[in-house]
Amino acid sequence: MPRHASDHRPARPTWRCGTCGIAWPCSPAKLRLLAEYRLDRPALLIHLARLQTEAADNLAALNPNAPPVDLTERFTGWASAR
Repeated sequence: MPRHASDHRPARPTWRCGTCGIAWPCSPAKLRLLAEYRLDRPALLIHLARLQTEAADNLAALNPNAPPVDLTERFTGWASAR
């Protein structure tokens, strides 16, 4: 069965794409999210901010001795209105 853009979901707790393995949201996930929220950019940013918080908590739990990682650009920076 072929994979589709909708398969590009985060694999928790690492927050890598379950399909392509790169840091999530990957390009196909970004395109899917932009299409899903095309009429409501504020809702997209709220959704991504919630996921960013979850990802920060997960990543901190995986490596508690590492300094916190700034996930802003990765999760919400790309989706901000230009």
